[in-house]
Amino acid sequence: MKYKPLTPLADIRVPSAQPDEVYATRIFDRDFRFTGLKALLGAADCSKAGDRRAGLAAPDELAREAARLLLSDLTLRHLFDHPLLDDHGQIDEVMRVNYDVDAAELAKIADWTVGGLKNHLLRAPAGDIANVGRALTGPMAAAVAKICDVHELVLLARKLPRSSRARTTLGLPSTLASRLQPNHPTDDLRGVTLLVYWGLSLGAGDALIGLNPAIDTVDNVDAVLRHLDKLRRSCGVPTQICVLSHIKTQLACLERGGPVEILFQSLAGTESTLGSEFDVTVELLDHGYRTMLERGLLRDVTSQLMYFETGQGSEFTYGKHNGIDMATAEALCYGLARRYDPFMVNNVTGFIGPETHLDNFEMIVANLQDHFMGKLLGLPMGMAPCYTLHAQITLEGQQMATELLTAAGANYYMDVGLNTDRMLAYFDTSAHDDQTLREIYQRSPAPEYLDWALARGIFARDPNGQLLRGPAWGDVRSFCESDEQLRVLIAATPAAHGFATAGPRPANEVSRQVRLHQAVGREAIRAELRIEDLARVANFRILHTQAENKAAHLSGPELGSRLAPADRARLSPENNQVQIVVSDGLSAEAAHHNLPSLLGVLLDALAARDIRLGQPILVRYGRVKLAEELATAVRAEVVVYLLGERPGGDAEAARSLSAYLVYRRDPQPGPGADSRAAPNFEYSVTSNIHSGGLPPLEAAGVIAERVFQILTFRAAGNRLEGLLDQARGKRPGE
Repeated sequence: MKYKPLTPLADIRVPSAQPDEVYATRIFDRDFRFTGLKALLGAADCSKAGDRRAGLAAPDELAREAARLLLSDLTLRHLFDHPLLDDHGQIDEVMRVNYDVDAAELAKIADWTVGGLKNHLLRAPAGDIANVGRALTGPMAAAVAKICDVHELVLLARKLPRSSRARTTLGLPSTLASRLQPNHPTDDLRGVTLLVYWGLSLGAGDALIGLNPAIDTVDNVDAVLRHLDKLRRSCGVPTQICVLSHIKTQLACLERGGPVEILFQSLAGTESTLGSEFDVTVELLDHGYRTMLERGLLRDVTSQLMYFETGQGSEFTYGKHNGIDMATAEALCYGLARRYDPFMVNNVTGFIGPETHLDNFEMIVANLQDHFMGKLLGLPMGMAPCYTLHAQITLEGQQMATELLTAAGANYYMDVGLNTDRMLAYFDTSAHDDQTLREIYQRSPAPEYLDWALARGIFARDPNGQLLRGPAWGDVRSFCESDEQLRVLIAATPAAHGFATAGPRPANEVSRQVRLHQAVGREAIRAELRIEDLARVANFRILHTQAENKAAHLSGPELGSRLAPADRARLSPENNQVQIVVSDGLSAEAAHHNLPSLLGVLLDALAARDIRLGQPILVRYGRVKLAEELATAVRAEVVVYLLGERPGGDAEAARSLSAYLVYRRDPQPGPGADSRAAPNFEYSVTSNIHSGGLPPLEAAGVIAERVFQILTFRAAGNRLEGLLDQARGKRPGE
């Protein structure tokens, strides 16, 4: 099997760091100056919330056009010779990988300007531009995207088809695939089964059947992988499976013999985000790629064994964007993904929220940019234009994005049942959307999958060979052994609002239920925390974040991650083992509905183990990272942070609470230790706590047991799971 060799990092030639240049021009008696390439790239982009908050967006339209003029006149050699540096003035690993380009191809175009490259891409036949991306770094691709309008982003991406192959072939002309995502808030295999059957009945899943696990442990991920493998085999469907857990978890499953067919990992465009937030290095990705080539279940079928998800804004959200704008950081992700010749890349811009993309316009433009940049750099791009209920993005905006992206040649979309992700609490495309777009644009599923679907009657052909929905399209029952089995599966699945259809769309009565539940979720986000009611649940001390109101809280997560200065000054080291903190997060209703049952039981369970507890803290407008400041201020070993999660599409899930168990790892003392080093933090999470998910009384016991494990093993997250495996006598990955 032919595969892409990996260039050792040390062998990738990167120009030396250069001081910032000043890019200046005068337009209509007004002077414009941009200090450094980062500032110029940021100012040249359409205005987006994340770039505005980072101080990178142009202040007005004239400044933006001035930046675009200056950027258009830069040569590709200039961009190549000025690598973007991290906050320490160094070239990080992600930037270095982006410089693994085709030197011969680069030599042909190095003296072209960015505007000249754009003209070439627009003028040349599609077959003549396929190799250009091999010469480009991520920032070069971003530079071109920033001077393109919507028509150009659509046209250019359409001229750059990028196919990939495993059991099915994606990205062929006149095809449109889908990734079936059967996420369940508790990984209940009955609910997962229903969502798989439903998606398959609607002609979805030809790209992949891939689940995001609620519980990222080796045991759980292995169990879900084996279940998906069993479903795929029993249905006889030619596709591939994946559980989108951390790469380390998947490799451990592979080690114990689990059916790991496509290896997944989320990527970031800066090394600091990739490493400290995603717990991933280029070395680890290299190891995963080589392991799949040696031992992956599809190694004899394809060498394209990797799957990456990206999306504008994660680097900014974590405060680790190195002064790089969101689109350029996203392009750097693509330069990293290119290293592994992946089977799939999925873009989820819109997933984070209003702090990165405020409204429909920002989400749509960003998706078009991302799709073009990925295709230009040689990647098989699937798109997931998506939104959360706390942003000003709507279903209609999402649908506009998919129409444009289908015209641009997106390889696949997601199938999230009725657009509602039941675990991640966001809204993505559905199998109904996929089929609607196929019918509008005369597209068909991947050919291998289509043969299977024709045989099952999911699709059919008329006498002229035209592809139609068949008699079994949308018939979930056809995959079940009995009506009783279907009833059991439905009972285990939240937000199953109905299977009735009207043409390729959900029937009106189903759509009305979906939209009604979304409206309930948006109202939960706007609800304020009722401090006086919660004061009757426990003797809280009341603190405040730097977010002064709901609008600031929703648009500026960093404000909810820091205490108001006066409250921070009131805190001093208490040296307790556990500090309980409660906040509204993105749903005050989650606190109102779950705390009365959960908190007392949790306090009693911790006290029964003689764990030292601080007086509980209640904070309005809090975000997850606030736990780190509180842990440091009171010197708690573990913060149990009970936080309202962003509402999903089920009215019950609008009351979903999560418990973030945050372990504070102080720097280890010893010879040569830096006494000024800050503590770092490890996270374990228990999510989907509500009456329709993990009941609050049961959650109290789960949280208490996990806190005891964290204190016993002095670890949380992936490190805790590894230590627990050792304690159970398991070998790594067993």
